[in-house]
Amino acid sequence: MWAGRHVVLGVSGGIACYKSCFLARSLTEAGARVDVVLTQAAAEFVRPVTFEALTGRPVVRSLWEPGEALAHIRLGHDADLILVAPATAHLIARAAQGLADDVLTALLLARTAPLLLAPAMNDEMYANAATTANLALLRERGAAIVGPERGALAEGPSERPGRMSEPATILAHAARLLHRAGPLAGRRVVVTAGPTRESIDPVRVVTNRSSGRMGYELAAAAWERGADVVLISGPSGLDVPIGPLVRRVETTAEMEAAVGQEIAAADVLVMAAAPADFRPREPASGKRGRDAGSLSIALEPTADILLATRPRRKPGAVIVGFALETGSALERGRNKLARKELDLIVVNDALERGAGFEVATNRVTILDRDGAEHRLPLMEKRAVAEAILDHVEARCVG
Repeated sequence: MWAGRHVVLGVSGGIACYKSCFLARSLTEAGARVDVVLTQAAAEFVRPVTFEALTGRPVVRSLWEPGEALAHIRLGHDADLILVAPATAHLIARAAQGLADDVLTALLLARTAPLLLAPAMNDEMYANAATTANLALLRERGAAIVGPERGALAEGPSERPGRMSEPATILAHAARLLHRAGPLAGRRVVVTAGPTRESIDPVRVVTNRSSGRMGYELAAAAWERGADVVLISGPSGLDVPIGPLVRRVETTAEMEAAVGQEIAAADVLVMAAAPADFRPREPASGKRGRDAGSLSIALEPTADILLATRPRRKPGAVIVGFALETGSALERGRNKLARKELDLIVVNDALERGAGFEVATNRVTILDRDGAEHRLPLMEKRAVAEAILDHVEARCVG
């Protein structure tokens, strides 16, 4: 995503400058070339040497430094993205009025690259009509805004916005801005994730070991690629991904209903969930103790959610299934691909070390309806998600 990208990180003078260090490091570690532009006030909070150490590049501080007279023109034109974090009330006001009284505001005035601002200030300053008007004006001129959020400020707790968004949130919005013209931009993507639970009694359930991580990574990656994402999630302890609309479900029937409500508008459906295949035929109304002796439970099959979508799919939609198997995985995957009329199916072996449930990695093979077979090495699940979406995007433009 970030490899080879050129990002200009503008830093204005606020206590949230410490978060900018995390942004600089994260972008650099992800492969971006990061040029940091500091205002004079920002340099009072974090010294330039800190950013130089994090990025491996000199920091731009002034138009008057030797060799930097045209830095604002060069950086404003060459960058893939200009990110200002924190964007203080003072910086926002100067940018809105078109002032160019330091290197950062001159860069903003001369830029041709997309701009993302992360406001950070006292909650009263953010609520002020002047700040509201300045941000509205910048939006009208094409700037994107992320945050601010509620939470602790330098002067103490606050229930109102003012706190700068966390680096992970800012980076997700920055990635989405870069993909504003990509194949998934503006498309409706529905992703299912996690297990479902079927009640044995009010306490016990039939479920499986799915954590939901694969689906969550797919939803987050699709949103960063510009899609309008709905994540239909069974029970999961994972943090909600930044961006997607999350719909929580418990049972397979609830997941089927949620998918049914979304399928007609979905440009892409990715069924990464592992819904329970069976449910108790007659759930008990009360808990049965072990002193009652052995217990037999009659199970019946649940609905095949993906198969049920066939008559309701949007024409031209890209449909992706998953096949987690314990033997003859590719053969079974090809059978599911054909029987469920899929465009792609992601196949993996549940017994393979480092793959499947409850791990951060996966090794999959992607089969497509044209007969192609794409084997991926063992990878982090986010990397697997990106690879799957590369194939989805190829279908969208093919």
